[in-house]
Amino acid sequence: MRQRIKNTFIYNLLLAVAATVIIVYFYPHTEANHYKFEEGRPWNYAKLIAPFDIPIKADSATILKVRDSLDNSFIPVFVKRKAVSDSVITTLMSNWTRPNTEFVSQSDANMRRKAIAYIKKAYTMDIIDPEYSRQLEEGEIKGLRVLDGNTVRHYPADKVVSVDDVYDGLLKELRDSSAEYWARKYEVYKALQPNFEYEDETSGRMYNYELYRLTAIKGVIQQGQTIIDKGTLISPQDYTNLQTYEEMVQEQFEADKQDRWLVWLGQTLYVCILLGGLMTFLYFSVRDVWERRSSMTFIFMMLVIFFLISVGVEAFIDWGIYLVPFTIVPVLMIVFFDAPTALFTSLIMILLCVGTTPLPLEFMIIEISASVSAVYSLKQLSQRSQLLRTSLLVALAYIVSYLAIELMINGSLEGFSWRLVAYLAIAAILSSIAYIIMVAIERIFGFVSVVTLVELTDVNNPLLRQLSELCPGTFQHSMSVASLAADAAVKIGANEQLVRAGALYHDIGKMDNPNFFTENQRGVNPHDVLPPERSAQIVIEHVTKGVETADKAGLPPVIKDFIREHHGAGKAKYFYYTYCNAHPDEKVDETPFTYPGPNPRTRETSLLMMADSVEAASRSLTEHTPEAIKALVNKIIDGQIADGLHNDSTLEFRDVNVIKQEFARRLMTMYHSRVAYPTAPASEPH
Repeated sequence: MRQRIKNTFIYNLLLAVAATVIIVYFYPHTEANHYKFEEGRPWNYAKLIAPFDIPIKADSATILKVRDSLDNSFIPVFVKRKAVSDSVITTLMSNWTRPNTEFVSQSDANMRRKAIAYIKKAYTMDIIDPEYSRQLEEGEIKGLRVLDGNTVRHYPADKVVSVDDVYDGLLKELRDSSAEYWARKYEVYKALQPNFEYEDETSGRMYNYELYRLTAIKGVIQQGQTIIDKGTLISPQDYTNLQTYEEMVQEQFEADKQDRWLVWLGQTLYVCILLGGLMTFLYFSVRDVWERRSSMTFIFMMLVIFFLISVGVEAFIDWGIYLVPFTIVPVLMIVFFDAPTALFTSLIMILLCVGTTPLPLEFMIIEISASVSAVYSLKQLSQRSQLLRTSLLVALAYIVSYLAIELMINGSLEGFSWRLVAYLAIAAILSSIAYIIMVAIERIFGFVSVVTLVELTDVNNPLLRQLSELCPGTFQHSMSVASLAADAAVKIGANEQLVRAGALYHDIGKMDNPNFFTENQRGVNPHDVLPPERSAQIVIEHVTKGVETADKAGLPPVIKDFIREHHGAGKAKYFYYTYCNAHPDEKVDETPFTYPGPNPRTRETSLLMMADSVEAASRSLTEHTPEAIKALVNKIIDGQIADGLHNDSTLEFRDVNVIKQEFARRLMTMYHSRVAYPTAPASEPH
């Protein structure tokens, strides 16, 4: 027993450690202070206080306005290039010596000489690109600056000419009617280049300097001052301030490795506290869940999966955490366990996910409200259609709690977000898929839902109908045991529906040999002609045959546990004692008279063992007085405990006394004496 408790504790501890490692690893670390916001929309978080001095930079609108102004007033920088005339002349001479231009007329030669002379003279001036000349004329450029060594100075715009001016002057200088044709033939215009060129690097540097100077820091938000209030519409300046704040937070976090490890440590402690609280609750309040590995695995798996989903969705979608149907967890918990487990597990899950959202208070209140609504709506779950009603109540809880938070914090609905309402509605709709998940969980973990139990306890179930036809006595016995055990289950807080279903099916193995069981016999007892060991074998076989029948019928594993454990590893005492009395001098081998077991391992299977024996024995009582019934109940249950049949069960001693009292009360009700009717008179008066 102690070893089993120790193994259970170690297994559950390993589950908690594994869950802690996964959760902490995926917890938001570097972006722990990250907020999601949009310009022109309300600030949906709590009032943000500056943790350090934050420079006030120009906002995007101001920068755009300054940039437009600077574009209109900026004076570009040019630089004088030497030897440009030589390059132009070289290009022209190359054009003149192209193939098919060997013959040179006298007129052509004269124009060449005049062109070279003119170009040398023209390039003593400052020549600019025609586009810049046009911008000067139209006022797009307000002036010129020239780079002279390391100095930039203003330059008179009237001292420059354009390439177009040089070309027109060349045509006039040639004084020949064919000059224009000659210039096109040798591509003179293409050969001309400006010697007063735009200096891109210097102009860009001076432009950026001017822009920086005009948009320099305008002030400082000092430590402790408000950056932005809850519900305030985010202006361009607010948006810039918030971006600056987040950049500085990120820089400080990345620069200080010690702080990073402290964040990891804090998150680890936080997760350990929450999971430790959950384990403490399960150990002291829901021991049956604690003892079952499948149950603990399922609970921790749900916590980890929904945490990872919330982190992933929040990372890719703004406010995406509100799309996660967290209410699926309490729905599944109450379906497979109980309301306290559902509420406490949901609370732990919500607190784990609080750290993934920048609005912890709002998120926590909204999700807790929805979880409570889900648990309340399914407190008496008996039909799958109730899940639809749960989705509607969850949606209502989402909306009402969101409105309450907005009014409580802001005093108005200015920050009300229809997008968030849509997300919450989607989450409520998604919670209805709990039905599909429920079916999968039943198959994977061997759980059985309340809905399934209700379906199993329907007496029109084919297997129960077959039992009532083949073994009417056994069927009536099972019905009585179910009623007896279910009443006691309510008193000790056990699973009433589970006990009722287990009781109805615990003796289905008797259908193979119904006449060998007392309740089905009609005056003839086939055991009278059989040796005790053979009779014991036939009776004991109803357990193994019952499991085989349950397998064929597809009954849940938990129901098969009732079949296996309702006799535990006890003995078929009637035949055992008969054999012992017949062989007084022989050392009797108990094996042929012992049920295969195992002994009951839950409160519910222990309760069935007690109810089964008490109900069967009560039929043999000659007197059903309260004293006789109480004595019988005490004798049978105390005998089972003395034989150690309940040692592996989670049943507590205080539960045993309650069970005894409820059994006695119930049996007295079943066997109460009726009032005798008087006989009719021989002749009735007229």
